[in-house]
Amino acid sequence: MNRKSKIYRIILSGGGTGGHIYPAIAIANELKLRYPDSKFLFVGAKDRMEMEKVPQAGYDIKGLWVSGIQRRFTLKNLMFPFKLISGLWKARKIIKSFRPDVAIGTGGFASGPLLHVAVSNKIPALIQEQNSYPGITNKILSKKAQKICVAYEGLERFFPKEKIKITGNPVRQGLLNIEGKTVEAKNHFNLKHGKYTLLILGGSLGSRRINELIEQELDFLDTQNVEIIWQCGKLYYQQYKLYGNAKDVQVYEFLNEMDMAYAAADIIISRAGASSVSELCIVGKPVIFIPSPNVAEDHQTKNAMAIVNQKAALMIKESDLEVDFENKFSQLIASQDKQKELGANIKKLALVNATKDIVDEVEILLKK
Repeated sequence: MNRKSKIYRIILSGGGTGGHIYPAIAIANELKLRYPDSKFLFVGAKDRMEMEKVPQAGYDIKGLWVSGIQRRFTLKNLMFPFKLISGLWKARKIIKSFRPDVAIGTGGFASGPLLHVAVSNKIPALIQEQNSYPGITNKILSKKAQKICVAYEGLERFFPKEKIKITGNPVRQGLLNIEGKTVEAKNHFNLKHGKYTLLILGGSLGSRRINELIEQELDFLDTQNVEIIWQCGKLYYQQYKLYGNAKDVQVYEFLNEMDMAYAAADIIISRAGASSVSELCIVGKPVIFIPSPNVAEDHQTKNAMAIVNQKAALMIKESDLEVDFENKFSQLIASQDKQKELGANIKKLALVNATKDIVDEVEILLKK
């Protein structure tokens, strides 16, 4: 039988941020290419962005009433046990009704209950861990999942060594072919070709601290021969959109054509979420990481340090921005050799076949 005539039932869970959603969609797209008649179902958190992004990508999704536990005491934590019980109960109903052949988790609030129920029902499960330091949910799930696909070396500290496969993180396919598009991309954004283009990325929801920094440093940046593409995020667009009228500054709520934005960029300032780091390795441009300190296990700092330790990026902690930003930025913009070194070194870290390699592992589970 031709493998493409096989019909599988595949359930995926990942959400909360673009860093969990886009890898899950990339994996589903590759599986759909291989098994076009198969049935797909996503499971997400009811009030999070996956409920919008997954249907836009052409897939069905069901929502659980779940959320994470806050690191500091809040009233939301009092609801956590009730949400967990609700999430597990709904996940059981979904698994029983859909009868999946395999379950895939890419992280996010809904991923825990869904994969827990799947492995409890002897459904083969694969975890895709994007970060260099995994969260508690994946550490627990790893004991029963069959395969764990990771993006960094050294995760046998947290997961059973025999289950780990280093694949990298799935990225949007359009980013694999941006070389040679610089002129086209700068024209797309109506940029001047005699200036450096600075691309600012604060993650899919935006970053309050990065936005404050750029607002504060606009006069300084104006002295550095740069023009700015500033993705400020959905939560902050109304506050910062007026700066889009300034000379050489463009402000966007969200950049849908990321391939063009990356191709136009000469230097990038970014958060250090796992998906962003993986994309930036493929893009191969000089990067200044400003990791968010407000994430579980401070994993963005760990992600950034994994790149900085290879002399492949710069990093400034939020607490050091006032002291270090202008100095580090002006040194980088003044040194073409440093820009070339960082761009070349980060590109060496790219794992460009991540999606295909992960789906190869899913196929092994399906065939078992």
